[in-house]
Amino acid sequence: MQLYSQAREYAAQRGIIIADTKFEFGLDAQDNLVLIDEALTPDSSRFWPADQYQPGKNPPSFDKQFVRDYLETLDWNKQAPGPALPADIQEKTAAKYREAQTRLIENI
Repeated sequence: MQLYSQAREYAAQRGIIIADTKFEFGLDAQDNLVLIDEALTPDSSRFWPADQYQPGKNPPSFDKQFVRDYLETLDWNKQAPGPALPADIQEKTAAKYREAQTRLIENI
């Protein structure tokens, strides 16, 4: 919980709400608990702009939502490999990731 609490505070100071995230842990050879996967990225979290948040509404997000929304419009079996993504979906998603980076890292 300390990892999440520190990240939440850091993001909040930069105008970002961490709407949800996931952490994956494992045990090393000495049975120490270790973080074993990416954490707090747009792939594993949903980041919302705090200034656009309204309870009960879905604010814009800095994550892969463009990809999710696009894939929901397709008729595919949701098995790997997934369908190719059009350039505009890739570009919109990359722009959201860059915006999250700017807000979280470059504006320190």
